[in-house]
Amino acid sequence: MRIEPYLFFNGCCEEAINFYRSELGAELQMMMRNADSPEPPPPGVLPAGSEQKIMHASLLIGGALVMMSDGMCDGEVGAAAFKGFSLSIDCADEAEARRLFAALAQGGRVDM
Repeated sequence: MRIEPYLFFNGCCEEAINFYRSELGAELQMMMRNADSPEPPPPGVLPAGSEQKIMHASLLIGGALVMMSDGMCDGEVGAAAFKGFSLSIDCADEAEARRLFAALAQGGRVDM
């Protein structure tokens, strides 16, 4: 059995995808926008203007699959609404660990 994280970004998923691709070397495996859904949601389910938000995406990060979405984009959108999460990244050596830590810490808050 494998457990794969599914992260919801409430409106800023594409920004997260771009960040993980540039800073962690993540490989985009799949991405579908709300407008591309084979079965569109009933009217009124998604807020107006969310057609180009990410319905589902998956990234391969160092051999691990991470799934992502903007979710339903209900309520606040963007960084203010995002409450955070924790992921553990296993690095080959100290230099790689320091490089990734610096990239992930930039603009964020380091707790430990």
